[in-house]
Amino acid sequence: MARVPYVESEDVPEEHRDLLVSSLQDRPLHVYQALGNNPEVLAGMRGFFGSLWSDSGLSDRRRELVVLAVTREIDNAYEWHQHVRIARGEGVTDETIAAVSAGEFDALEPEEATLLRYALAVVRGEVDDRTHDAIAELYDDSAVVGIAALAEGYAALGGVIDALGVELEEEFVGWDPTA
Repeated sequence: MARVPYVESEDVPEEHRDLLVSSLQDRPLHVYQALGNNPEVLAGMRGFFGSLWSDSGLSDRRRELVVLAVTREIDNAYEWHQHVRIARGEGVTDETIAAVSAGEFDALEPEEATLLRYALAVVRGEVDDRTHDAIAELYDDSAVVGIAALAEGYAALGGVIDALGVELEEEFVGWDPTA
């Protein structure tokens, strides 16, 4: 059970009402409704995550692979569930999603494997010169900043979701969609 109420549009100032609705799913999501208890924080977080989506320097597919790897690492079922759906929409196969879930990055293209290893090193606080140099061979400095922010941003969001006890809107897709 959520630890804060899920607000409805009439509960927030008019200028923030549209922030309760997912632009991808065209419906309110519990995560936004929980954050809506503080409309200014909701607005700030939506702006931040919007920037991570559009300005990380990654393709949509690779952005979703990073989000999946991070949300699996932190064991956040809510974000995993949401992003499995989004990743599928970006052409990521269930077999690739299962490989990410299992940490089997060698099943991916080498560049994607390096990307996911870097993202997890960021979240684990384990980025060293070797790890940085590997990602810097593939991406410019702007993208490296975007990737690190994307990884930590979703780790932070997972922590907020866990702290607030945000519940899924429907049945969990599972950690392995091929099972």
